[in-house]
Amino acid sequence: MDHFDVVVLGSGNAGLCAALSARESGARVAILEKAPELEKGGNSAHTGGAFRVAYEGVEDLKQLMPDLLSSELENSDFGTYSEEEFFSELAVQSQYRADPDVLDTVVSESLDTLRWMTTKGVRFMPIYGRQAFKIDGKYKFWGGLTIEVSGGGLGLVHSLMTKAEKESVQIVYDTRASSLLRKADGWIVQCTKGEDVSARSVIIATGGFHANLRWRTQFLGPGWDLAKVRGSRHNTGDGIEMALEAGAAAYGNWSGCHAVFYDLNAPAMGDLNLLNMQKNYFHLGVVVNADGKRFMDEGLDFRNYTYSTMGEKVLRQPGGVAWQIFDQHTESLLPDEYRIRQATRLEASTLEELAKKLDGINAQGFLNTVEDWNASVDDKKAFNPAIRDGRSTRGLTIPKSNWANPLNKPPFVAYAVTCGITFTFGGLKVDSQARVLDEEDQPIEGLYAAGELVGNLYFVKYAGGAGLTSGSVLGRLAGADAAARSATK
Repeated sequence: MDHFDVVVLGSGNAGLCAALSARESGARVAILEKAPELEKGGNSAHTGGAFRVAYEGVEDLKQLMPDLLSSELENSDFGTYSEEEFFSELAVQSQYRADPDVLDTVVSESLDTLRWMTTKGVRFMPIYGRQAFKIDGKYKFWGGLTIEVSGGGLGLVHSLMTKAEKESVQIVYDTRASSLLRKADGWIVQCTKGEDVSARSVIIATGGFHANLRWRTQFLGPGWDLAKVRGSRHNTGDGIEMALEAGAAAYGNWSGCHAVFYDLNAPAMGDLNLLNMQKNYFHLGVVVNADGKRFMDEGLDFRNYTYSTMGEKVLRQPGGVAWQIFDQHTESLLPDEYRIRQATRLEASTLEELAKKLDGINAQGFLNTVEDWNASVDDKKAFNPAIRDGRSTRGLTIPKSNWANPLNKPPFVAYAVTCGITFTFGGLKVDSQARVLDEEDQPIEGLYAAGELVGNLYFVKYAGGAGLTSGSVLGRLAGADAAARSATK
């Protein structure tokens, strides 16, 4: 049986940060990855690579992006994003259920952790394509997100994995851990294929259970078995189940998840060769269901703070389908996810023609909705997509609070969407050092968790970019603590 100081389960962002952190402290480290090598990286590989980070100004950002051009600095308004604002927004998103100690750790360690990641080969850059609009000659970033990883999620995984291999972290693919057995000085990780592995400490970073159809229906509720899986097909809750059997406490919002508007004709399971199937700029248009009726306030807030609830909303509509409608007021503002060849996109020169193309919709209901919509838009305030502009509707049962424009500038375009589940919120309870806690709130010796299976942070809603940041912060802390524990044996 191979023995290591630290064994990490999972090769996503959290697991790789944990492995690199433990390795730089001198520990002998192995990563066990359930997926084959071509599908490595877990959910991280399926993301756009955005990170939410606290910063006081552009000087902080220049530490993360030292190759920023002078022209970029002159033509960009990066603003600030304080620790207080970061903490407050995530607390509000969770309806104040998030663990304040763990949340404070994620926020306060975010900038330093991302600086550390740059030493591991990660290259950050501004999110011009998805999180900035040009206003008065300058790109203005919005919604608390400013930076992303070069190459997106795949680039993030590639950079961290390359560094792990150079640092002699042993990486084993096609190896599913099935159980954790305690022993006097650590753990035995039992595997369904290959030999078992012995370790002083184990860090679980195997993600949530969004790809487990049975668990989705059991914990999220009826209908969730019909959702498309946006992320990795390998995130089936294995790590959560192993930890619970080893005495860990279940924690968090087990009936909640991050789920988005997803292309109607996307594959049932996430495909690394077909990313960008989400459709998250609904806040710039109008969304209708099969009855032709609106069912939500599209402009309640920046999409970064509402998009993770859209999957649940569309899943509850007739047929689990909806259409996002845009005209030439805003179509030019839509990002690349709307311009891929595989997008289910319809275009027409009149609304009547568009109604005929929307397969399965109540055409007259749709036209009535648009007529009422156009009459309701209050144009006294200027449209400004970079701020909560207050440009709203009047007299509608369901208002639109910001970014309201009439649908009267052809051609008109529609995108057919359904529910795509990204990850689940429920999981394990950890402390601010990422140590897994038992039912008595005591750390289980030598057992850590990081990433999407941590149940302390997300309840009800999710703020874009928070997941990769929290995975990096807690993964780094877990790796350092696990290595220190091994050094004292």
